[in-house]
Amino acid sequence: MIPVGYVRSPYREKFAVPRQPGLASRVVSEVVMEPAYSDPEAFRGIEQYSHLWLVFDFNLIREDPCFRPLVRPPRLGGNTRLGVFASRSPYRPNRIGLSAVRFIEVVRRGGRTKLVFSGGDLVDGTPVYDIKPYIAFSDSIPDSVCGIAAVPPARRRVEFSSEALLFIKSLESDRYPELQTIISDILSYDHRPAYRGVRGGDPNVYGVALYDFNVRFMYLDDVTLVMGLEPLGSYRDR
Repeated sequence: MIPVGYVRSPYREKFAVPRQPGLASRVVSEVVMEPAYSDPEAFRGIEQYSHLWLVFDFNLIREDPCFRPLVRPPRLGGNTRLGVFASRSPYRPNRIGLSAVRFIEVVRRGGRTKLVFSGGDLVDGTPVYDIKPYIAFSDSIPDSVCGIAAVPPARRRVEFSSEALLFIKSLESDRYPELQTIISDILSYDHRPAYRGVRGGDPNVYGVALYDFNVRFMYLDDVTLVMGLEPLGSYRDR
């Protein structure tokens, strides 16, 4: 299969990417279409839909082959094993992922067509193979049984040090709108590998690359504390 475009998102690494679409609903991303698929006519009528399906490649999985018949879902504590076809693990025979996202708009910049969406769970640079409309009467099944994923994951309270808050406020602009809210949305979930068995208070300082910054934070008993932001290499122009 040939990618029709590539994702641009604030998630510059796998760590802290939401484990399902829609969990960080305010995060805005784009699919930058490849030249062969940038004809605006290909998107005629897409504004009729509020949500879209993105079919993509788990391209950061380097193992070859990447197939694992048994995986360790975080929902089961990271040590109980489950069949890969009973999970959404990226360790699949063909590394194909599927995410439902909220459509915002289609824009044309620099001779390329860009599909803007929110609520994605995709790392920056992810190849996208296809875009399809979400059809509520067929795609939504209210009486479905969802096994181990019957309820959303628990959320934590997120607080900011005074230093981090001042720095964030100095950054919030057209380039980084709602930065504090976006960081809160992302870090309200516990992203530590479940198999390590570390929960609650944790003396470690963690970092996650978002936009142009390494966001440094700690997991206290029931609070995630954002300690500061350190500049990284420049985020690609959007």
